[in-house]
Amino acid sequence: MSSDAPDAPDAVADRIENVRVEDEMEQSYIDYAMSVIAGRALPDVRDGLKPVHRRILYAMHEAGVTSGSAHRKSSSIVGETMGDYHPHGDSAIYDTLVRMAQPFSMREPLVDGQGNFGSVDGDPAAAMRYTEARMAPIAEELLADIDMDTVDFESNYDGRLEEPAVLPSAFPNLLVNGSSGIAVGMSTNVPPHNLGEVIDATIHLIENPECSIPDLMEHLPAPDFPTGANIVGRSAIRKAYHTGRGRLRVRAEYHVEEGERGDSIVITELPYQQNKSRLVERIAEDVNDGTLEGVRDLRDESDRDGIRVVVELKSNANTDIVENHLLESHLERTFGVINLALVDGQPEVLSLKETLEHYLDHRKEVVRRRSEYELTEAEDRAHILDGRLKALENAEDVVETIRGAENRDDARAALEDEYGFSGEQAAHIVRMQLGSLTSMEAAEIEDEYAEVTARIERLEEILGDEDELLGVIEDELREIKDEYANERRTRVVEEAGEVTDEDLIPEERVVVTLSEGDYIKRTPVETFSTQHRGGKGVIGADLKEGDRVSTVFTASTHDYLLCFTNQGQVYRLKVYQVPEMSRTARGTSAVNVVDLDDGEEITAVVTADDLDFEADEEYLTMATRDGYVKRTAVSEFANIRSTGIRAVRLEHGDELVDVEVTDGESDVVVSTEEGMAIRFDETEARPMGRSARGVRGVKLEGGDRVSGVAAARSDDERDLMTVTEYGYGKRTALAQYRRQSRNGKGLVDIKTGQRNGRVASVHAVAEGDEFVAMSEDGQIMRASVSEVSEYGRNTQGVTVMDLVEHDRLAAVDVFTPDDADDEATDGADE
Repeated sequence: MSSDAPDAPDAVADRIENVRVEDEMEQSYIDYAMSVIAGRALPDVRDGLKPVHRRILYAMHEAGVTSGSAHRKSSSIVGETMGDYHPHGDSAIYDTLVRMAQPFSMREPLVDGQGNFGSVDGDPAAAMRYTEARMAPIAEELLADIDMDTVDFESNYDGRLEEPAVLPSAFPNLLVNGSSGIAVGMSTNVPPHNLGEVIDATIHLIENPECSIPDLMEHLPAPDFPTGANIVGRSAIRKAYHTGRGRLRVRAEYHVEEGERGDSIVITELPYQQNKSRLVERIAEDVNDGTLEGVRDLRDESDRDGIRVVVELKSNANTDIVENHLLESHLERTFGVINLALVDGQPEVLSLKETLEHYLDHRKEVVRRRSEYELTEAEDRAHILDGRLKALENAEDVVETIRGAENRDDARAALEDEYGFSGEQAAHIVRMQLGSLTSMEAAEIEDEYAEVTARIERLEEILGDEDELLGVIEDELREIKDEYANERRTRVVEEAGEVTDEDLIPEERVVVTLSEGDYIKRTPVETFSTQHRGGKGVIGADLKEGDRVSTVFTASTHDYLLCFTNQGQVYRLKVYQVPEMSRTARGTSAVNVVDLDDGEEITAVVTADDLDFEADEEYLTMATRDGYVKRTAVSEFANIRSTGIRAVRLEHGDELVDVEVTDGESDVVVSTEEGMAIRFDETEARPMGRSARGVRGVKLEGGDRVSGVAAARSDDERDLMTVTEYGYGKRTALAQYRRQSRNGKGLVDIKTGQRNGRVASVHAVAEGDEFVAMSEDGQIMRASVSEVSEYGRNTQGVTVMDLVEHDRLAAVDVFTPDDADDEATDGADE
């Protein structure tokens, strides 16, 4: 055998490529996953359809099975879809066709079915050879203008035909009909909504592009399920619309009817996708096994007019108890919202506003391309009409020229040469009948020319002005609303009688203390009377031998806190979750509240209630012991796991010291333990991600370290209150700290040394503020900041808290007293 033969061993070996099995498996799996994600399981955000839905509708469109045609056998529709566009088996296509025809599955059914298409009892549809279908009128709105080059087309699976990559979609179908599906490693579950409300929200976004999600919720308050029922509570709806994820509690609609032999609980609407037959079976099972007592009879009286399941009670039954059991076990379901859709071919979890914005981007492209298509056609028609009018002006000469030509080609050429007609105009004139030279025909041509010219001007106006284009979209949306919108079916109800843990906790300001031995507690701040500066305070915690206070801060019991630790982690905490104890109590193990590692201490606390996690206009500015400063957008901390997340990357030996909230226009004041302070514009530290280290904020000398950070404004009239570890401190006007460049040595803030010790904390304070100071041995003192004297920089200050020998100040926290706090009183509790 010749070595040049194609099957020679050497030639085959040259085509073999050696690869690692794990690399090939990884790439093949990724290819498969993306194929399932993009090609089968997830809807496109633009038309809200998966490929199988889109192909069924397009196949019906091509076959002329529209709302105005006769119904066609479902098997015929399935066959054409499978043969031309979707080679994945007839059962999958028919199941999809059936669902699009079910009024209890789709808020606005896209298919008009005739025959048995299943029921809410879980009954399957009849075989496809028995049922018939055609497009529903609203489905035609998804395909409207598809023949006007409004969307891109791509080759079908065998290259014989072309199919649309997306439908023009004259309304936001993803929100109206929702979608569900499971892909590889991800799933989607978009709830259906009311068509009229979705359109109202879309129009509001068109008119107010900067609107917020709450603004949109004024028009689109909640999902609207085709089976009605009730959504319990609004917080989950808000979360789902803001984050794209949420868990909605959907409750059946029912009422109690009184009877001579006892009450009856009558169920008239079911949660979305709940099987009615299975519901009745499960209630009967509870009655039979004794779990549900007091039920005398159970009947399903449902008919074509609606659902009616009757639970008849015995005369001596407690109706409330039976009702509660039904609610807990049968009449409520959870709908897990996952607003996941394909955006430019990539899966993304979208908020309500993002979903509508992507739809509008698509719709603008559709209207633009349609207008360009119509403009081209109108210009072509205007060109022909212009030629006809010109021919009418020279009718006798034109007729004579045509009569004198030997054939049509010579006639066209003569018209082009003698009268300047274009080829298209000349060809059209040669084909004209003599009857079109009448005066009546001429008037009609002039009218049509004026109409076409006006149409061209309007199309050019739409293409040249986005506001006009958006106006067209808005008008078309209003027309669809007027044609198809109907009343909302699902109601939103507040949880009647539900009492949460937070409801049972009075809202009050408390002092939270945490020790190195991981004991934590909260105590009402009113427990501690205000004192003059220099007091010894009172016992704030009964510590175990060898234990010391590490953290103290004030907050409201209903506050949601971000707790930052020395190791650069951040945890979330509801203050009421910290057990309340007396001021002399030791506290409870902190592991039950905050899961801190060994040696991990809370060094800074930020109240999250007032933070806007959706915007990028607020920052958490962090300072470390070694002088690094980092700014990170608040939005980076929107989702914090129970085990905490990384807030800043620390080098070996460095610690996170303090955190301040800034707005992008503040100055940052960094204080050091040796009494230095530097003030610089926060923009000198550019925003970074959570895993970044930050930049140098202050140049430290010797063994100096950062003690804290404060935020200031250029017109700030507040003071900087500095307190040292031996209980001395002062207030100095922030105006005395001039702005410098970061990474400088700064200015002398307070004199440290043998009397004062190192700086323990710094805070920007205003008149009327109070502070709580706590020592490592557990002494605590509450006082007004006005008690701390004002001094200039580079002074020693005065006694703030009288500490015994060997005791040191652990922490200071500043707060603005609530109206409910007791008025300040002199002296201390005994």
